[in-house]
Amino acid sequence: MNRRAQGFTVVELITVMVLVGILAALAIPRIGQIDAFTSSAYRSEVLSALHHAQKSAVSHRRLVCATVNAKAVQLNIASNFGDQACGPKYPSPDGSDYAAHGSEKAENGALVGVPLYFHPSGEITTDGAGTLFASGIIKISGQSDISIDGSTGHVE
Repeated sequence: MNRRAQGFTVVELITVMVLVGILAALAIPRIGQIDAFTSSAYRSEVLSALHHAQKSAVSHRRLVCATVNAKAVQLNIASNFGDQACGPKYPSPDGSDYAAHGSEKAENGALVGVPLYFHPSGEITTDGAGTLFASGIIKISGQSDISIDGSTGHVE
């Protein structure tokens, strides 16, 4: 007799379902790890940007402004020594505008969205005149907080 095979057997279907279940059990935990990895990378970028702003202010003897938002960090630099406001965007070492980008990882904290003014003296303030020291934290999803003490210029 000539039988034509149509469809799959029950054994084949169960085998495929078991394999899909095993792959799903291995893949789902990795998705959470990817999110933690991107949070860690963004925290490192924010910390690096703040250190870069601080060192640049001291080395250029000009005010450098940093703003940390949920999605990005942007640096600007004062046009001249003694200016109390920042002007153009601060270029990165490759010449492009310096900006770190995350995917909405900076959750909250006293200093999220607040312009930080890095002075040539090493101090960090929330105003260009240097009268209000910036002290507080920046929270990044699933990561340790970034703390800032403006009177000492300590960023960690």
